[in-house]
Amino acid sequence: MKNFSKVSVGQAARTELHDSLELTGAEVSVNMLPAGAGVPFVHSHRKNEEIYVILAGRGKAVIDGECVELAGGDWIRISPEARRQFSAAEDEALHYACIQVKAGSLEEYTAQDAVVEQ
Repeated sequence: MKNFSKVSVGQAARTELHDSLELTGAEVSVNMLPAGAGVPFVHSHRKNEEIYVILAGRGKAVIDGECVELAGGDWIRISPEARRQFSAAEDEALHYACIQVKAGSLEEYTAQDAVVEQ
């Protein structure tokens, strides 16, 4: 068995990568909201924080009632219990990736977890 997985993501509105990449510690999705569209529900989580990276476009997130403007290059972390909903700008699509991990589960950062080959 290989020690890596690779997948190409097309132009779907939402692609979840947990199965195709055999993820064991995170959930990752790639998303696209067309101009003027929004996620049709508000949600929160029981255990998982979410990290969003805005890949392109503009839009907004309403988080616990606060409107947060979003644009390509932005990163945002949202606590599990926060109520959130995303939407694209009226004139521009919003492309983003969401990384979902168990809050408080990170034990070591990159430098501490790395094994340097000699």
